[in-house]
Amino acid sequence: MSSILILYSSTDGHTLTICRRLQKVMEQEGHQVSVVAIADRGGVELRTFDKIVIGARIRYGRHERSVLEFVAANQALLESRPSAFFSVNIVARKPEKNRPETNPYVRRFLTQTSWRPQCLEVFAGKLNYPKYRFIDRAMIRLIMRMTGGPTDPKAVVEFTDWQQVDKFGRELSAM
Repeated sequence: MSSILILYSSTDGHTLTICRRLQKVMEQEGHQVSVVAIADRGGVELRTFDKIVIGARIRYGRHERSVLEFVAANQALLESRPSAFFSVNIVARKPEKNRPETNPYVRRFLTQTSWRPQCLEVFAGKLNYPKYRFIDRAMIRLIMRMTGGPTDPKAVVEFTDWQQVDKFGRELSAM
């Protein structure tokens, strides 16, 4: 079985929740899985892993800069072994934007880097207005108003399709 590293960026914790679910699925398949924040990867020896998965959240229309920097600095390593990328964003709640080839953030990510992971996925995220700071809550409500999403400042709405996450975990196991 494989040793798999899942690197992630998360602001409010939902991308980490998805990573933990992927970890559980892959461990059930017999793999050894480590989940590490991209910001905390300092002591992690990347070359010791058979597969590398990167999960990145979207905030205000962008993946975290550290994700792009990591990919640029480690592209040769990522291309030397099975690798995967997934994005977590609220736009993916819409059926016409919930696949890597139709999701604007995944498409933009692929234009910003020449890395071509073997597996790509996009997951709809979670709105948690009560958890956001005032300015974030206001900005996200404005974005939701413009895109036809929920705007109740007390709303907590999880859009993630957990069956899709489990399926991706099995794909990663087989990669």
